[in-house]
Amino acid sequence: ERADFRMRIFNTDGSEAEMCGNGIRCFARCVYEYGLTSKTEFTVETGAGILTPKLILEGDQVKLIRVDMGKPILEGDKIPVRGYGLQQVVNQPIEVAGKTYSMTCVSMGNPHCVVFVDDLKKLPIELLGPRFECHESFPRKTNTEFVEVRDANHMRMRVWERGAAITLACGTGSCATLVAAVLNKKTNRKAEIELDGGTLIVEWAENGHVYMTGPAQQVYCGQY
Repeated sequence: ERADFRMRIFNTDGSEAEMCGNGIRCFARCVYEYGLTSKTEFTVETGAGILTPKLILEGDQVKLIRVDMGKPILEGDKIPVRGYGLQQVVNQPIEVAGKTYSMTCVSMGNPHCVVFVDDLKKLPIELLGPRFECHESFPRKTNTEFVEVRDANHMRMRVWERGAAITLACGTGSCATLVAAVLNKKTNRKAEIELDGGTLIVEWAENGHVYMTGPAQQVYCGQY
């Protein structure tokens, strides 16, 4: 009733997430290729609001999908993160598993805690991820991005997703990572983010909106 389509996303543990950045790209390609719309740009209602994916075609084939992910939410209470009120949570200390880390928190309709590290390969994400997710600072739990900045236009990121553990990629997490990097003056406002599952291009535009561009490929088809 509010948009061209409506999308819901469920985690592997059965919980419902507000949104999924990778999921909406797959969703957009699917509804277009199955003939549910002839438009290459349309609106999708999600738990994080109405978002607008745009299909980038090469001939008659979908090459990439660019999604207007809206404006990031930066106020602590709205992310939510306990103890910060309406202040931004940028480069703030958090103690996890007996060690203090610096976190920057962003909501892209769902909560993210971004942690910049020097060497991603040495980080035991499988041990730290669940500790961050269920930390008392996050009343609705959190997704956690562990990020190594390569240069002003390139980052390497791995993610522990709330309700899904380690995943190959996270679209909203990539958006949160770019916003956090800009807030910490680590990168430009547009950068490539290298994930275990591939690369996304994310831009925090001057209008305040975050734009995510990446591929989507059909890997399986079945009947229900």
